[in-house]
Amino acid sequence: MIINAKRYDKNEPSVEFVERKGKGHPDTVCDNLSEKLSVALSNYYIKKTGKILHHNVDKAILVGGQSRAWFGGGEVLEPIYIMLVGRAISRLGGDEVVPIGTMALKVVKDELKRTFRYLDPESHVIVDYRIKQGSADLVGNFNSEKEIPLSNDTSFGVGFYPFTDTERLVLEAEKYLNSEKGKSEFPSVGEDIKVMGFRNEKKVTLTVAAAMISSLLKDSKEYLEIKDRLTGKLGEIASHVTKLDVQIKLNNADEQNKGIYYLTVTGTSAESGDDGQVGRGNRANGLITPLRPMTLEATAGKNPISHTGKLYTILSQRIAKKVVEENKKISSASVYMLSQIGKPITDPQSVYIEAVSDMSTEAVKEHSQPIVNEVLEKAPQTWKDILEGRVQLY
Repeated sequence: MIINAKRYDKNEPSVEFVERKGKGHPDTVCDNLSEKLSVALSNYYIKKTGKILHHNVDKAILVGGQSRAWFGGGEVLEPIYIMLVGRAISRLGGDEVVPIGTMALKVVKDELKRTFRYLDPESHVIVDYRIKQGSADLVGNFNSEKEIPLSNDTSFGVGFYPFTDTERLVLEAEKYLNSEKGKSEFPSVGEDIKVMGFRNEKKVTLTVAAAMISSLLKDSKEYLEIKDRLTGKLGEIASHVTKLDVQIKLNNADEQNKGIYYLTVTGTSAESGDDGQVGRGNRANGLITPLRPMTLEATAGKNPISHTGKLYTILSQRIAKKVVEENKKISSASVYMLSQIGKPITDPQSVYIEAVSDMSTEAVKEHSQPIVNEVLEKAPQTWKDILEGRVQLY
């Protein structure tokens, strides 16, 4: 393993773009369904064999349906179509078949019920799956009897710490809107929320798209009243998060003079033409941050034992956090980790750390190396955190 580090003087960019897609956004729905299927498979394998077997169910697509919404009501005209795709061990020996199809259908329906208040998985959704056996080489690599799991892929993970005010604001705004408190205060706000933060110097524009439940709104007057109240609430949240000047734009595509409002029957744009796919949404830290280090690797649905595209993203975030929190001379850190297929997950090809600090590069490296070693030593147990929901993945 090669560990490199570089220190930087603080140089905050004048511009930030930060995005978060809420739990009802079609892309996040796909991430969630893939990950929950991986968890279900993992638990099934453990129950039957005492260990997690090879699988990667990290592909899913959602094809939007068609609907018609109006104040006081609405109807779904054509159902949403969801397909889960991947590879998984389908036989445990002899004639014992893993009920992958039944499992996939149950996961989708259970998670949709848990995510949405006004979407009926039985009548509003068609569920399909295409999950087949993995290739012999990858299954063999996964099933090796090594004490430390071998990397299932050559891929990289990235992480950074801490969040900026803009990043925290975007995260907090969406989490409030989809929290129990948010739904109790604004029940007509659906689950499909998208928040985009744009900071230019000391000014932030927060553009929020919030699907509204048509059956809970009697007319445009009530819609606009709730919109005004919600804008004020978001401004209140912003005042607790940052001292920056924040402007809120809520459902900015509304055109009152044309009778155009963001109305949905079920609380998600997926009911009427918006599609979704695994990996197009939030990164593992819950945000999309193009001006920060990112990976296109989808974490959702990958096996939690040895797929480094998943594991190294989690571990990179842990390293970045510890590097900053354990040295007051370092104000922020970014971590990049690269694996190599067939090598132990505790032995990445490279770990590269960028730190904002007045320390020397060598001092940053000396501080970081034991942290990297400590986090990697615990890597083989990370799957437990994943299965128990102790890590954020999207």
